[in-house]
Amino acid sequence: MKRLLAGALLVACTFLPVSPAADSEREQAKEALKALQDFIGGWKGNGGPLRPKPGDPIWSETLDWSWRFKGNDVWLALKIEKGKHFKSGELRYLPDKNVYQLTAVDTKDKKRVFEGTLKNDYLTLERVDPETKESQKIVMNLAGDGVRFIYRYDHKDEGKTLWVNDFRVDSTKIGESLGATEKKQECVVSGGLGTMAVSYKGETFYVCCSGCRDEFNANPEKYVKEFKAKKAGKN
Repeated sequence: MKRLLAGALLVACTFLPVSPAADSEREQAKEALKALQDFIGGWKGNGGPLRPKPGDPIWSETLDWSWRFKGNDVWLALKIEKGKHFKSGELRYLPDKNVYQLTAVDTKDKKRVFEGTLKNDYLTLERVDPETKESQKIVMNLAGDGVRFIYRYDHKDEGKTLWVNDFRVDSTKIGESLGATEKKQECVVSGGLGTMAVSYKGETFYVCCSGCRDEFNANPEKYVKEFKAKKAGKN
């Protein structure tokens, strides 16, 4: 009997609904991340010092931003191919602190956690290295009407006031020139630019990345209902 009771309690806990407070935080995080929606997609970039001199290292890397959803968690995932300094990252919004948080993974698989805010379309994230006490900063922004994505990495030694640039990566959105002549579709999940088709009950909708595609397929009725309601409200 005790085993049956324990099993019943375990099953009940497994299917407990998400609390309204947790759901509200998820929506707050999602709305804040929508401000960075134009990051989504693939980018071809070139990196190097801000003011390169002969002999300075120059490299090419490919970046890919996408949405990710898991339970009550929502974030933007970054993958970097052939990156000289970083290989991946996860960007979240923390409603309780009112800040964005980037967990970046460098090429040595070391995680670095940066926090900061979005102001005047510049996302500025900082951290202090616990070992060296060096302040480190990543600044991200778009340029060229959203066709260019730029991020730079600066540092400041302990006790210093001036930031020193280590490198900057300038990238161009992959396929942007082709997409510019096509009809713009809205992502049914994030509200961004839809580039991938999905279907539900014979109707076709669009999503902006594989993360939104998976989220839509997990609960298509919810997103179709919200999308149609939003469209009806605009008419």
